[in-house]
Amino acid sequence: MSIQEIIAGGSGLLLILMTLVQIAPFKVNPWSAIAGAVGRAVNKEVLKELETVKKKLEEHVIMDDQRVADGHRTRILHFNNELLRDIKHTKEEYIEVLAEIDAYERYCDDNPNYPNNRAVLAIENIRDNYKERLQKRDFLMEGNGV
Repeated sequence: MSIQEIIAGGSGLLLILMTLVQIAPFKVNPWSAIAGAVGRAVNKEVLKELETVKKKLEEHVIMDDQRVADGHRTRILHFNNELLRDIKHTKEEYIEVLAEIDAYERYCDDNPNYPNNRAVLAIENIRDNYKERLQKRDFLMEGNGV
């Protein structure tokens, strides 16, 4: 038997073994492992770029969420400012600002590093004022103006 025949026979045997190998209880598929390694090597730069894009997208999502929370806070502070200037509001306007408060507080609960201290007292004042309006039943009626 020549070396060529041994190598050819050994390669054939190796090929058959790689196709059939299983290590109990783990199934090993050498072809998948080889294909995965080749794929990672070929796509290394693409995967690296994809990770960079993913990180930038996450930063933009965080920034956008903060911008939305800032908008909620701005509307809350504006409404409270109107209350402080004795501008009357309808019940529906209170309900809208209470929805803003809910969304804002949800964001603050989910993002403890977000600065919330600017709206805490305004929120408390809006809620107190709303409770008072409910008790007195003296919301601004639709169409009455200011």
